[in-house]
Parts: sequence; C-alpha cells; structure tokens
Amino acid sequence: MTSPNNGAASTRIYVTLTGLPLVFHLKWPFQKSTSGADFWFLHADLRLAGNDVLHSPVAINLSATLRDVVPSLEAKDIEGVVINALRKEVDRRQLEFLKSGKLVPVQFSSRHYDFKRNQWAFGKAGEEELSLLVLRSVYWNGKLGRGPVAIDDATEALYAGTTAEHMAGIAKKLESQGLIKLEGGRAGATPALLEQSAKFEADVQEALAELEKKHAFERG
Repeated sequence: MTSPNNGAASTRIYVTLTGLPLVFHLKWPFQKSTSGADFWFLHADLRLAGNDVLHSPVAINLSATLRDVVPSLEAKDIEGVVINALRKEVDRRQLEFLKSGKLVPVQFSSRHYDFKRNQWAFGKAGEEELSLLVLRSVYWNGKLGRGPVAIDDATEALYAGTTAEHMAGIAKKLESQGLIKLEGGRAGATPALLEQSAKFEADVQEALAELEKKHAFERG
C-alpha cells in the first residue's frame, strides 16, 4: 500500500466486518502531545465511500506503551495498523458518521496488541466473514473506481486475524464460484458479483442504522 503524504487518503477503500466501505484521510505525521500526557496523536477523517456528506473526524491517541512496539511513527510503518484500529472502533460502534461532527478521541492502546504473542490483535474473522469481506472489498473498490484490489494486502489480513496466503485461498474459492476474477494477484468483480449490489447496499444501511441506534440511546 502506498504511504500517503500529509492529509492524503489511502488509495484503497477498506470495508469493515459490519459492511461499511470507508475512505481514510490520515493527516500525517503523528505529533507529540504538549498537554503533559505521554502520548502521540494523529488527526484523521473517516468518510463513508460513495457518500459526500457522512464522515467521522477523529484524533488517534497513541499510547507510550504502543509507541515502544512500532518501528517508527512514519506512515510506511504504522499506516496499516492505524486503519485497522479505526475499523475496529467502527465495528464496536464507537464512532458515528454525521453530516458534521466534533473531533472524537480514539485510544490507540495496548488493547490493540497481544503482548504475549508479540503481535497486533484486531480480532479473528471466520471463513464466512472472510469471504464476505473479500466480496465487499472487491465490489466497493470496483464500483467506486478504485480498480481491482490486491488480495495479498497485509492490512486486510491483519484486520481479519489471518494471513495473506489464507486470503488468497479464499479468493480462489470465490473465483471458482464465478464471483470474482483474479489476475496478477488482484481481484475484480464479475457480473455475478455486481448482481448482488442490492445486498451490499442494504448491508451499509443496516450497519449505519445500528450505529445511529446505539449513539441515539447514549445521547438519551
């Protein structure tokens, strides 16, 4: 994945396990807090792909504990895990997408890292969830002009708690079912997949409704 410049968006649409296609605008670089607290922060804006209105502005607060884990705070070393941490916050319904909203702090802390195994921990998707994640990713990136997606994307495998090789195996099964077309390690949508557009659109509306319900309850 290409490392973005300051304020740039990731070139790929990343989909949450709940079905929301997201575009990430990460405003590099991380900066050291001047408040006296020991953390670094990065401002970002999550946008619902294909929607020019709904977004979620956030401030990612990286704890000192995790700062010791990452090689550096440069985009090339930390972009993928930042994207996945934000996706998991959306999965957990901690972030809300609005027409306008205030900056929401997101704690990027030790709960995202398994110190016993020395690896990032964003959860583990089952086979059905993995297949659906691949299909949604291929569909949304294709529909919104981002082109065929790389199946061996390390960020995607890390988010799903699996390996790039496993993702490639899932993709081959989906190709055998006529849902995607593989070429040069990248996957594109077939007519059979595009015929499922109503389902993917409905998944987005359902996920948004669940987010809105949760936050409306918290607001009372």
